[in-house]
Amino acid sequence: MKSFTVGKNDAGQRLDKFISKAVPLLPQSLMYKYIRKKRIKVNSGRGEISQKLCEGDVVDMYISDEFFAPAKEKYDFLTASKNLSIIYEDENIMLLDKPVGLLSHPDETEYNDTLITRVKRCLYERGEYDPADENSFAPSLVNRIDRNTAGIVIAAQNAESLRILNQKLKDREIEKYYLCAVHGIFKEKSGILTAYMTKDEEKNKVAVYSEPVPGGKTMKTGYTVLKEGNNLSLLEVRLYTGRTHQIRAHLAFEGHPLVGDGKYGTNRLNKSLGYKKQFLCSYKLKFDFTSEPGILGYLDGRSFELTDVWFASQFPDY
Repeated sequence: MKSFTVGKNDAGQRLDKFISKAVPLLPQSLMYKYIRKKRIKVNSGRGEISQKLCEGDVVDMYISDEFFAPAKEKYDFLTASKNLSIIYEDENIMLLDKPVGLLSHPDETEYNDTLITRVKRCLYERGEYDPADENSFAPSLVNRIDRNTAGIVIAAQNAESLRILNQKLKDREIEKYYLCAVHGIFKEKSGILTAYMTKDEEKNKVAVYSEPVPGGKTMKTGYTVLKEGNNLSLLEVRLYTGRTHQIRAHLAFEGHPLVGDGKYGTNRLNKSLGYKKQFLCSYKLKFDFTSEPGILGYLDGRSFELTDVWFASQFPDY
């Protein structure tokens, strides 16, 4: 005999559905037979196949031990690559260096090998994440960056950290800086650019305007020229709004498309230079809390930076 106590996540399930999940090796025909013959009981009484279980209910199963042998779990994330670059880690967060070409989350084009599935595999193999435990928190990404953009992504390792970081990101208490290479030379070597955008959901592309438009949203992009030469500029960019493709679309609108950008860039210029990857990297984060940070107070004032951004080193003559 073995007893199971219904947890919060299983409350509301039918008895037969609960048993199928709790004892996957028990054939369905035998399960229904055992329920009828009272070899499976709920709270020491007769159980009904369609009975809805409540949190705290106890399901007693007077059946052979062979059906309780642990079934080998198969998790999709175990097919993800083990290649994971961790910049910083503690018991609450991970800072990850996402490479160009890797999705942050699964989509219709890729399900198994993404940044978050690599994180899950890493923690699972360390014994720090067990999806079979209903009380186990599934690691979650706080921010995401486009597939063709590289850089720092934050992962939360517990629910409290995720809640705090989501709010800090919303309140702009986490400063994000990007490094990018663009075509052209800027007259003003630093500034804050303002424009307005609309998004075509079907094409996943935005249009940018100099004046407000119906349904449009404001976009503000700060930049500083770090180096320039050969009609190219290396910029540090800070986002004051978080719009789709903001850096790529806004800088292209200003006449300075990103090097290697096939969506908003200039193919003729990119082909002449032989660059196929867009030169954009979320290379620095700074935690600048102005409200209560809870368990993450130790991060306040700290910054993290990628010191070896591949395209910056390709322009030694700057």
